[in-house]
Amino acid sequence: MVREIRTELPVLGGLKLHYMIKPALKAHHMMVGRDSLFSLLRANNLLIKPKRRYARTTNSNHHFKKWPDLVKRRPAIMPEEIWVSDITYLRSKNSFYYLDLVTDAYSRKIVGYNLSHNLKAIGCLKALQMGLNSRLYPFRPLIHHSDRGIQYCCDAYVKALENTQIAISMTQDGSPYDNAVAERLNGILKGELGLYDTFESFQAASKAVDQAVRKYNQIRPHLSNNMETPMYRHAAVNRPKLHFNNTG
Repeated sequence: MVREIRTELPVLGGLKLHYMIKPALKAHHMMVGRDSLFSLLRANNLLIKPKRRYARTTNSNHHFKKWPDLVKRRPAIMPEEIWVSDITYLRSKNSFYYLDLVTDAYSRKIVGYNLSHNLKAIGCLKALQMGLNSRLYPFRPLIHHSDRGIQYCCDAYVKALENTQIAISMTQDGSPYDNAVAERLNGILKGELGLYDTFESFQAASKAVDQAVRKYNQIRPHLSNNMETPMYRHAAVNRPKLHFNNTG
């Protein structure tokens, strides 16, 4: 069962694996706890080893206005209350590609994304427009939260937010905890969903991004959503929300 799940989610962690196989274990009257599963994964060389690489994507040394922090690390209590935006990189053989992401802070759903050859603001604008086109609650007041990078502070991006009456919020000191949802998403996409790879071409990277977003939104259970997928949580707003201590 683990290997079958890992055909779609090849580096899914043990806790989420345990959650996904639990119904089948119960149906077969098999008692396998979390610790036992981790031991089984370890014995079969199926534990995931973390990888880390970094490239700079934020340039906050510019003349554009830096907006105040309206969020201040508070959690969202409903979909489309707070969107968080960020840029991460994908590695190619000779350079980097840049993935612009807009994520709903409540459901953790990726509502907009765009892969670019460069760090120009047009990529962020395309991701934002995808999110705007897919809103389920268009009349709900919305805050857009990001770092103070030039892409989010420039006139074109600010105008796009103001024209749609979206409040603008930005981190103040560069701490990753001020945009934790976006930072965590980047780690999931790379660490679990294949975007850590080095890609042969822009087309191959684009295909991998599409697959990663689909798996993240529709298949992968999310601890912050009480193990519901982001897409399911985004649409189902009338059920009580339970909390896990973990944020992954």
